[in-house]
Amino acid sequence: MKVKAFRTPVEVDEWLLDNPKTCPGALHFTVRSPDVISYGVQTNSTQILRRGEGEDPTFKFQIPLQIAAEREIFRHLIDVPDFSWNISFKEFPHPAREESSAMQNMGPVFFLASAMFAFVFQMTSLITEKELKLREAMTMMGLYDTAYWLSWLAWEGIMTVLSSLFIVLFGMMFQFKFFQVNNFLVLYLVFFLFQLNMIGFAFMLSAFISKASSSTTGVTEIVPYKPGIPVRYRIAWSFFPPNLLAKALQILAIATDTPQRDGKEGIRLSKVSDCEDGHKSCVITIGDIYKWLVATFFLWFLLAIYFDNIVANASGVKKPMYYFLTPSYWLGSSGGKVQEGDKAVTKDHIAPEDVDVLEEENLVKQQSMEGTLDPKIAVQIRGLVKIYPGKKRPFCCCCCCCCCKETKPYTAVKGLWVNFPKDQLFCLLGPNGAGKSTTISCLTGIAPITGGDALIYDHSARSTGGTAAIRKLIGVCPQKSMDKKKRDYI
Repeated sequence: MKVKAFRTPVEVDEWLLDNPKTCPGALHFTVRSPDVISYGVQTNSTQILRRGEGEDPTFKFQIPLQIAAEREIFRHLIDVPDFSWNISFKEFPHPAREESSAMQNMGPVFFLASAMFAFVFQMTSLITEKELKLREAMTMMGLYDTAYWLSWLAWEGIMTVLSSLFIVLFGMMFQFKFFQVNNFLVLYLVFFLFQLNMIGFAFMLSAFISKASSSTTGVTEIVPYKPGIPVRYRIAWSFFPPNLLAKALQILAIATDTPQRDGKEGIRLSKVSDCEDGHKSCVITIGDIYKWLVATFFLWFLLAIYFDNIVANASGVKKPMYYFLTPSYWLGSSGGKVQEGDKAVTKDHIAPEDVDVLEEENLVKQQSMEGTLDPKIAVQIRGLVKIYPGKKRPFCCCCCCCCCKETKPYTAVKGLWVNFPKDQLFCLLGPNGAGKSTTISCLTGIAPITGGDALIYDHSARSTGGTAAIRKLIGVCPQKSMDKKKRDYI
């Protein structure tokens, strides 16, 4: 420390102005009598920021300077050059302060955002397949629901394993204390099980969302996990996966900043079922969160398969709510002819004018009444009717701005009676709008049949089991996928 002497206070002020941030303070001595010496302390009251925290000039400089000045005055007055004393500072008692942890405050939002990339992409892909009817085309070509869901689960599972691993490894690479003091496997399981749970959650939500732009999510606070909240609220809160992730990160953050009884920080794999504080205020542990994530994953996955069958797809096809209780679902038999689309609308059938068409119609009607099927017939269509229902569209009028106008139902196929012989090339010819594509969609189960029926190798196209059996026997080339040569498809 260097000491500079001045004759007057004015010289001190001039020097301080000319040399900013050089000297933290000054002493002004006044000798009033041989036994009385007074002094004044002049300091800079501006706090100095060091490592993001402000240093109080009173404790950092003013008080130490005051003690040094008084010591020198005492030495001068009593003529003892070695005179000294020890002074200590103690902070006034106050209640314990809760230290704010960035991991507790921002951790759930940050890691949820990083883990939600796969969820958003997955939701977008699933719903895009519905919008473009790609899944219907694959189903029409014989894709089983089991293969569809397992392929999605396998692919997303591999992505989840890698992304969870990268999150933990990058956290350790950047030497975050949160990732260094907690057990690697404990952290990995938190992120892996959460993302796995979100896979099942995305599968379930995709059954209700028809537009890819509508897939969003969010994160909320963890209030229901505090003591005093009824158990039923905590259980309901735990069904939303981001809440479990937020609570797990909070527990890990507390364990990071608070040493355990053995003096070690963080949570080890053997301690995942122990409370972070050892008191009754602990209502859920990391081990409980693991169990919740695993259990709800299987719940979401089963619900996804169930809702995928009972919620109507883009073509209006759906199964009854009790479909899994019918023998045809498990045995693959045709079973009863169950209506899976809109209710049939009775229409007066108009007899065809063409003699050949009328003769074919009468033949099919006779075989249908007799209950016989010629073994040489591969497909028999019996009075097939497809009517698309009207849609409600908003329109404005002078007396009401929120009115709805329903369009008229559109009849695409009007009572088709025809046989497709085996081992022959049968062509459906007609102008646009004649119902050719609609007929194929009805035969393959893509569009629900409004009236009539169709037998393909004695399997009804109006039954759940029959449709499943039909798809095992046929192959379909969608008309919008003709980017290859016809010979390649054949």
